[in-house]
Amino acid sequence: MNEYATEKLRNVALIGHSSTGKTTFAEAMLFASGAISRMGRVEDGTTVSDFDDEEKKRKQSLNLSLVPVEWKGHKINLIDTPGYSDYVGEMKCAARVADLGLIFVDAVSGIEVGTENAMNALDEAHMPRAVMISRMDRDNANYDKILADLHEAFHSDIVPLVIPVGSQHNFAGVVDLLTRKYLKGPKGEEALLPADMKDAVEAGRARLMEAAAEGEDDLIEKYFAEGELNDEEFIRGLRSAIRKRTFVPVMCCAPASGTGVQATMFCFTNYFPMPFDLGADPDDGQHGQIAFIFKTTADPFVGKVQYFRVIEGPLKSGETRLTVTRTNSEERLATIFVQRGKEQFPVPVLHVGDIGAVTKLATAQTNDTMCDKAHCVTMNGIKFPNPLFAVAIHPKNKNDAAKISPSLTRLCEEDPSLRWNQDTVTHETVLYGMGQSHIDVALAKLHGKFGVDVDTTVPRIPYRETITRPGTSRYRHKKQTGGAGQFAEIEMRVEPAPAGTGYELKWDVFGGAISRSYEPSIDKGVRSVMESGVIAGYPVFDVSCHVLDGKEHAVDSKPIAFEIASRQVFKEAFGQGSPMMLEPIYQFTIVVPDDHAGDVMGILKTKRGQIMSMDQKGNKTIIVAHAPLAEMQRYSTDLRSITQGRGYFEMQFDHYATVPGNIAQPLIAKFKAEHGAKDEE
Repeated sequence: MNEYATEKLRNVALIGHSSTGKTTFAEAMLFASGAISRMGRVEDGTTVSDFDDEEKKRKQSLNLSLVPVEWKGHKINLIDTPGYSDYVGEMKCAARVADLGLIFVDAVSGIEVGTENAMNALDEAHMPRAVMISRMDRDNANYDKILADLHEAFHSDIVPLVIPVGSQHNFAGVVDLLTRKYLKGPKGEEALLPADMKDAVEAGRARLMEAAAEGEDDLIEKYFAEGELNDEEFIRGLRSAIRKRTFVPVMCCAPASGTGVQATMFCFTNYFPMPFDLGADPDDGQHGQIAFIFKTTADPFVGKVQYFRVIEGPLKSGETRLTVTRTNSEERLATIFVQRGKEQFPVPVLHVGDIGAVTKLATAQTNDTMCDKAHCVTMNGIKFPNPLFAVAIHPKNKNDAAKISPSLTRLCEEDPSLRWNQDTVTHETVLYGMGQSHIDVALAKLHGKFGVDVDTTVPRIPYRETITRPGTSRYRHKKQTGGAGQFAEIEMRVEPAPAGTGYELKWDVFGGAISRSYEPSIDKGVRSVMESGVIAGYPVFDVSCHVLDGKEHAVDSKPIAFEIASRQVFKEAFGQGSPMMLEPIYQFTIVVPDDHAGDVMGILKTKRGQIMSMDQKGNKTIIVAHAPLAEMQRYSTDLRSITQGRGYFEMQFDHYATVPGNIAQPLIAKFKAEHGAKDEE
């Protein structure tokens, strides 16, 4: 891999709905540039980009992949991303370090869920974007219809940069509207423009020139005055307009055959932004050395591989020592390399704007900034979505149990949109992701990369127990075994406490009926019962315990006796206080197309949801609702089904509320049955 100056770099994220040709397009660019001698196929698992075993098995992209392409003195860093919505975290990683987002739209299927998600993500990132109408050689491909649909869906200035010659099986090539060149076939050979297309080319060129003129004030003045721009002004205005996002350029191609790919590479290198266009500092070493880590992978042979973009540089292999700003620890970039699929190409130096990879960093992780000590800064990190789908995981054997914690941690380092924790209430290990597919792939990696096998279940709900009124009881514990026995008697009142106050023990014993030295033992006994629950096996919260009276024996009273007595008296007093169960209520912010809002609200009502507010944003309805977690654990699947994947939501804990009797009673009965069976054993 050669060395490339900043002005020769282009960083392009390939994003869009699944099965629109992104991976095949990257393969076609590699083939056109001579990097590979034969194009692989996604269906055969032979592409450079989809090299992971799980990707080959599922025949779809599951991870972000780097595919640098060297072409005519330039390096085009393609970042291939998954199209399925469960892997939105990978798209966000790519958008953070790319200079242009290329949105793929199938020439037959048209605008799909992934198209909308991609356009929204690029709008949020304020990133220059372009559209690729892909797979033009398919039956029923309709370029004009897709172009019209893009206008209608995004209300943006959608302007073709190239136009197709032919369609479906007759798709022969494309015409670059700026140069008026007809680039025919997979090799992009210049050919004579068909006579019947000259009017369409001139009309398209005039529209493109108008869009380019809007890129700079002096150009728009000249265009209005003279009605024409020269080629230098045309290109300058085009680059500026794309950078400023004043319009969305549109291209087309057939990735499987390679037709239109050469023209796209020409557009990348001549019209699309380079790092300097988007504010990168000169690559002179005067601004320090800074790198931003946007992706971490676990390689079974070399360990962690971390992908980074050079923010300030250059960075030299073996000589560069940088400080991780999060940990203030120093890391040495021993060997810098360029990643292409699974291949690694060591390079001596990377310049500002380039993308590389490094191994054997001790403390660095995704979202970290590394910089020299004289120029310490922290870059804005990638905001990953909160996971919406959870499974409880159970190791299959002791070996798996020993490895599960470090393996899950490494798995979440690879994909920060995954999270895991040990639930302190249910005592389950819970893995969170964006959906069932996301979790399935994560578990496959857990097995394939780390050798850990697990079973999964729906996580238990972290219910709570409390009381609604005071309860009082007196209990005597007496045990005689021939020698010194055990004796303790306690009278206790348990009262409800304000929500969120937890638990407190008050000593209201007068006259020294019980020595205060036994207070820690009583407290320990109460806490042990509160952890395990009284009526249904869930922790007790928000109670105040008052020790009122009792008795002790000069010989037989011991700390263990008062601990045992406190357990029983607390259970009895708790039972006298009209106990009830509480369940977690979450706030759901749901965004759906207007025509699905009624269905979504109807489903929410069946899940005991309460609509708090509704708002309108464009053609979307925003619904804010409160609903119990017990009813919403698989809501991501439900919403996707209702809205054909066009709805999405966020959730956050809001409060605890009383569990309805018809739901609480079976839980209480089940606990009593299990508890009784254990007592009999």
